[in-house]
Amino acid sequence: MIRTETADGVRSIVFDRASEYNTITPAFRDALSAAITEADADPEVRVMLLRAEGPAFCAGYGLDWSTESQAGEDDWDSAQDYRLLKTFVDVYMQLWYAAKPTVAAVNGWCVAGGTDLVLCTDIIVAGEGASFGYPPARVWGIPTTAMWVYRMGFEQAKRYLLTGDEITAGRAHEIGMIAEVVPDDELQEHAMALARRMARLPGNQLEMLKLLCNQTAENMGLTAGRTLGTLLDGVARHTREGRAFVARAAEAGFRQAVRERDDPFGDYGSR
Repeated sequence: MIRTETADGVRSIVFDRASEYNTITPAFRDALSAAITEADADPEVRVMLLRAEGPAFCAGYGLDWSTESQAGEDDWDSAQDYRLLKTFVDVYMQLWYAAKPTVAAVNGWCVAGGTDLVLCTDIIVAGEGASFGYPPARVWGIPTTAMWVYRMGFEQAKRYLLTGDEITAGRAHEIGMIAEVVPDDELQEHAMALARRMARLPGNQLEMLKLLCNQTAENMGLTAGRTLGTLLDGVARHTREGRAFVARAAEAGFRQAVRERDDPFGDYGSR
């Protein structure tokens, strides 16, 4: 699911489930956690670079297992649901709380739970063909890591969360969601060059600078927002509409359920 490579002080953490659009599963969660922990503890590593194989950086949670899991519930235990989801959120936040800087090179789709993950990295570089967004805002989800406002401000966060609309790489750059956008065929080389440039700094300097920047978000209530986001995601998945989405996924398949949710907006699902 994940492989790692190291060169010039940069640890590449590569999502390697191209045929599955690098969707998030419990096994993926555990592999990512182990890779981050190992890189952060390795004295030879100064920067982590996340990148992905295939047509998507991360297309969110694997709806096959997640809808089936909810469909099998007899009763919803909100506390148990929160504890389970928190195991995923805590891994994404490892990217934020790691002492070492984290860079993401985003190709293709980075949507839904994929944004929960990638917005926890320190710097995001994307190819021109990349697309971001949180389609579960329309039904069955709330951003768990609550990073949207911190990355792009109130107005733009509300603009895209209150519609679930797709965000092209160019638009993501305009609104401050990502740091840079480059031609698709230059993405990997450009992101690696940036990571290597950062790795020229002493490791202790990198760690202190990251800590200084991140503390601003912490002072603004990041932890409280993340707790609320994780809790409300469970609520959103168990509203009348959320349960209907799961029932439709069980009846017609999750791909069809997603199409029916997104087709009225003309994005995501049919593509």
